[in-house]
Order: sequence, then structure tokens, then C-alpha cells
Amino acid sequence: MLFANVTKIGTVQPFAEPVYVTRPILPPLEKMSALLGEVWEAGWLTNSGMQQKALEQRLQNFLAVPHLSLFSSGTTALMVAIRALGISGEVITTPFTFPATPHALFWNNLPVVFADVDPDSMNLAPEAIEAAVGPNTAAILPVHVFGTPCDWEAIEDIAARHNLRVIYDAAHAFGTEIGSVPVGALGDVSMFSFHATKTFHTAEGGALSTKDPELKARFDLLRNFGIQDETTVSMPGLNGKMNELQAALGLLVLDMLKEEQGKRAVLKRIYEQWFKPVDGIHLVSDRPGVKGSYQYVAIRIDKERFGRSRDEVYDRLREHNVIARKYFAPLCSELPHFKMLQSASAANLPVANRVASEILCLPVYGALPPESVEKICEIIVGAN
Repeated sequence: MLFANVTKIGTVQPFAEPVYVTRPILPPLEKMSALLGEVWEAGWLTNSGMQQKALEQRLQNFLAVPHLSLFSSGTTALMVAIRALGISGEVITTPFTFPATPHALFWNNLPVVFADVDPDSMNLAPEAIEAAVGPNTAAILPVHVFGTPCDWEAIEDIAARHNLRVIYDAAHAFGTEIGSVPVGALGDVSMFSFHATKTFHTAEGGALSTKDPELKARFDLLRNFGIQDETTVSMPGLNGKMNELQAALGLLVLDMLKEEQGKRAVLKRIYEQWFKPVDGIHLVSDRPGVKGSYQYVAIRIDKERFGRSRDEVYDRLREHNVIARKYFAPLCSELPHFKMLQSASAANLPVANRVASEILCLPVYGALPPESVEKICEIIVGAN
């Protein structure tokens, strides 16, 4: 307990135990044990076993994508996607993302070019992408931040005119659909993360989706050392396979996903009701016609209008034992291995810098009681 000696802060007492920004779905232990029993019976722990094949097919159907390959992590999947496409020039991406996005480029020895974000969606702004395209540009790596889809039609128009590849980082967008279009069907490739913090998870894990069957075959080779058969190694791959224990967990979590998302929807509505009348707090909501992922509940805090900054609200929540997260601050453009880039200058990224100072992700997970969300909202509104 972080605040054992604190009896009261303001008018609201701190939570007795820390309330984290998320908690993973965990299936009943007896169900997990039964499925692991099948793994033990088979004696097959990795290398495309029964559980991995079953999960790959179920996720392909669930995400409504033509082809899907499972990986040990989303970062590994993204690194493989970049390598499989044979990208060899500059890649335009967003600074407002988890470091894994530009790190996957770094590990492929590709020059990173940051472009600014849209003030509303917080995704890469098409006009900023267009301005960043140069003679050495090879690809665009957009992120569906907080599960909000990118302006994919504008992005893919830019890519078509300049002959660029498009790889979407869909780490936050599991199950997101734009009308009838699933995000995993966009671009050349989409990457999904199945880390324990994600709504759907396999403890660690990830996937790549694509429309191209030849790319799918390359993904599968590259995740398994490039081994084609018992005597043939056709390309320099790595070990990126999802194992049977991860896949078994994923199969059970997928069964629980609809119920989890329903509970998160209830919690999000409580946040919406509390913050709608509050000047200076804007809750990031799904856009009309978009089926969201319920990955995050994110708010933006305007200090001038609300009277307190994001950091002051963050500190107040911590005092009350609520562990909110400043996703994503600092910007990736501020990291020591990127900050020397010309595209990383604050002057080039005014919107991203403003967004990074305003955003705060609040606790949301199915096991969180609605009354706890009410209390969190009371703490925030009372901070004014």
C-alpha cells in the first residue's frame, strides 16, 4: 500500500490498494490447466503446435483478415514485417507512440523521419506525411493511437502517388473496424500486439496481417530462422515464434473478450458522463461508424480551461493511489537516440508536443468496479 499513513487527501480518501491503468484478462485457472494438459499430452511446446495453429486460424477469422502470422511479441512482428517488405530507405512515422514503433526501424538500420500528428485523432497527419516525403522515402509507418483509426484513405493515396509501402502499427486496435473495413486489412501489413496490457493478450505476443499470401509465407519463414525444410535455410530469419503456452492462454482469453469489452464499455460511459460537462477535459471517443477496441480511456487536459495541468492531475491521482499513465510522454523524438534528427525538432512537431503534455490514460479493465471509476472521476474533477 503506497499511502498507508494518509487518512484523507482533499475530500476523497485514497484507494487502499493501487489502481493500475489496466489489468490483464485471466481465464479460470482450471481451464488453463486443462488446456495445458493437452500441451503436455502432445509433448509439443513450440514450432507451430496444435494450440498455435488453432489460435492463428481463430484470430484470422475474428479480425477478418486474409492472412495472419503469430509472433512471440508485437515488436518482433514489426521488425519482421519491415524486413519482409525489403524496405531500404527512409520511413516516415509518428513521434507520439510507444518506443517499439521507431525501434523496429532502428533495428532494421532504417532512417527514421518523424512527422507531426493531427490535433484531433493524434495520429499521423496526412499533410505532415506529404511534407516529409523526399527522394529517399521508402515507407510510411502510421499508428492507430488508442485504437482510433488513421486517415487510411489519405495515407494510402499518398503512398500510391509516391510508390511507398505502408505498415500500420495496430497495437491498440485489436478488432477495430471502420464501417465494414477491419484495420488489419489496410496497407501492406498491419501489426497487432498481444502484450499483457492489451485487451486481447497472450501474456507476450503479436501478429502480422496481410492481403498478400507471398508476404505471409515470408513472415512464417522469417519468424523461424528462415528454415524452409529440414535441409533448407532460405533466408536469414530470427526466432520469433509464439509458443504453445502463449497460444493456449490466447485461446481462452479470446473466449472472454466480448464480456471484457462489454464491461469496459460500461466504465467508459461513466467517464464520459462525468467529463462531458467539465470545461478543459476532453475524453477521446470513438468516431462515428468506428467499432473501437476499448484498449484505453484517454483524456486530454487543457490547463488554461481546466485550471490544472495534466501533470498536476497525474500527481493528484498518484496521491490517491491511482496509477494513471502519461501515454506517450516523452515523445519518441525526445529519446537520446532520435533527438539529434532534424525531423525530431520541437519546431517540426508542435502538435505532437502539445498532445504529449495534455494526454492521460485512466484505469479501465473489466474487474474494476464502476464505483471505483466514479471515485477516480471525483478525484480528477475535485482537483480543480
